Amino acid sequence: MQRITAHSSPDLFDMAASRRIEQACAAQLPAHTLMRRAGAAVARLAMALVPHARTIWIACGPGNNGGDGFEAAAQLQVRGFEARVSFAGDEARLPADALDALQRARAAGVHVGAEAPAHFELAIDALLGLGATRAPTGTMAQWLAQIYGSGVPVLSVDLPSGLQADTGTQAMDLGHGSARHCISLLTLKPGLFTARGRDAAGEIWFDDLGCTPGSNEAPSARLNVPPITQARAHATHKGSFGDVAVIGGAPGMAGAALLAASAALHGGAGRVFVALLDKAQPALSPVQPELMFRDTDALDLGQLCVVCGCGGGSAVRKLLARVLSSAPGAVFDADALNAIAADSSLQVQLAARARRGWQTVLTPHPLEAARLLGSNTAAVQSDRLAAARALAARFDSVAVLKGSGSVIAAPGTAPFINLSGNARLASAGTGDVLAGMIGAALAQGQDALAAARGAVWRHGALADGWPAQRPLTASALAAR
Repeated sequence: MQRITAHSSPDLFDMAASRRIEQACAAQLPAHTLMRRAGAAVARLAMALVPHARTIWIACGPGNNGGDGFEAAAQLQVRGFEARVSFAGDEARLPADALDALQRARAAGVHVGAEAPAHFELAIDALLGLGATRAPTGTMAQWLAQIYGSGVPVLSVDLPSGLQADTGTQAMDLGHGSARHCISLLTLKPGLFTARGRDAAGEIWFDDLGCTPGSNEAPSARLNVPPITQARAHATHKGSFGDVAVIGGAPGMAGAALLAASAALHGGAGRVFVALLDKAQPALSPVQPELMFRDTDALDLGQLCVVCGCGGGSAVRKLLARVLSSAPGAVFDADALNAIAADSSLQVQLAARARRGWQTVLTPHPLEAARLLGSNTAAVQSDRLAAARALAARFDSVAVLKGSGSVIAAPGTAPFINLSGNARLASAGTGDVLAGMIGAALAQGQDALAAARGAVWRHGALADGWPAQRPLTASALAAR
């Protein structure tokens, strides 16, 4: 069993693949073995979470998720805990493995009833698992409200009940108040790590139950891992690390471009040029004199990595055709993405960049992604992995779909879900900082996917390590 963190690297398997893996593993083992291993894993984690607890409530559903709960209850009972099982289902319709587990629980002395206990120190949610397709109702819904609203620690088995395994959408709002833990069994599911998954699941643990996927099972996604850093050679100079040009900062929005430029500078670019679209702004930053201000016409885009769109407003639109057709490395953010979404000729130019061997990264938030896909925010958030893959395929670019569990997708490969970062990044300007960080990585010679993956992970890791007593602002983030 392992705790999943921003440094973890197991592959993720969707619901269909998880079912195939489960069937293949079960076929190789004696009857009921896989469920007994699952229940034992749940019990081990429960005991580690609340070693001094007396009463543990296990809410069990009508399928194999409930069977895992029955087996966990049996294991806990024989180890001296008072396991109280509440069963929402029909015993006569239980799958064979779950029925065996229920019988074992009763034989161990577990109380199995249809009511929730009045007092408990840990709640185990084993109501709905991989196959759930509808929102919980009736008794299940009442128990879930009690479990997740009780204030005591919660351990969900495989998935929090009602969480869609592939997408992280949630059929029932479980809030996010109590201490949350989830043990994902046999495979790790993508939905645990993006959309509503991270709030619903809390701290995630993984136990492969002694089984490994067959070589013919390709992961549906992967976890983004920390980039490998290399020391700079002593005999280098500023020209060794590339030049970044930030184009943006329309009237009233110069700060966005300056944040991106500051991030590119602190991210290691050799030189950073700033082309503000607000001509009234001074041509020197009193805070960051290393930034070099240029008119857009003076930039040799063929020799630069361009970060385009940060605070660009509508003024950036007239420059996009030139950037798309000239810059060998480019990051398109914010208003550049909105302009591309509204102009089919720019979309054609964007998709054509890959045929020239040029590196391109798109960094939309969900609304910008929806505009690019001709969709809406709700549709994008309903399947963030699919949306990121669609963006990458349509524009032959690397797409970073920002949000909880940012998704990094490139054509022809499984997408990556990023686990670093937290809600402190939900403030103005942090997206501009990310664009600048990606631009710096591109300028230093990384390919688009590596640049995006590394910058997204570092961006989140900075927030994770931020001093609790210090406000996180975009300018401070860029400087870090």
